[in-house]
Amino acid sequence: MEEKEIIKQITKGKIFIYPTDTIYGLGCDATNIRSVNKIKEIKQRDLNRPLSVIAPSAQWIKENFVVDVDLEKYLPGPYTMILKKKNPNFLFHVSSTDLLGVRIPNHEFTNIIQKAGLPFITTSVNLSGEPFIKEISEVSHDILEHIDHIIDYGPLIGNPSVLIKDGKEVKRE
Repeated sequence: MEEKEIIKQITKGKIFIYPTDTIYGLGCDATNIRSVNKIKEIKQRDLNRPLSVIAPSAQWIKENFVVDVDLEKYLPGPYTMILKKKNPNFLFHVSSTDLLGVRIPNHEFTNIIQKAGLPFITTSVNLSGEPFIKEISEVSHDILEHIDHIIDYGPLIGNPSVLIKDGKEVKRE
């Protein structure tokens, strides 16, 4: 699929399986409430459990969050920073708390996502509690039947991003 078509599909709220610098992700335009809720359903995830986003830019992060870390140290890269929202209602359907996970993967597909100018949901493409996905062939049929587009970059390194909160690495729950 061409870059322009991918951007068009993102803005239409389509659901993607896509590569990051860590594992395969499941994502969509994070401003599209219907699509975000569909991803939570696909993952069989508690609707109140927050998701994370790929930021369109470092500037977007600075505009919308209280930045308590050195962005240049972590972005782009295999990190998800847990940051406080400047407006607690911002992307409330993604995270109903005043915190939101934000990242910019170091992967060429991220550059295409960012050209859409929208925050993009980033969550592992697996059912809640199941192993994360390093190759498209590992994705369960239960997930595949709900996906609009698959961007296959072959096998990935296979470790989830490292969480950074208050400037420190924290263990995933």
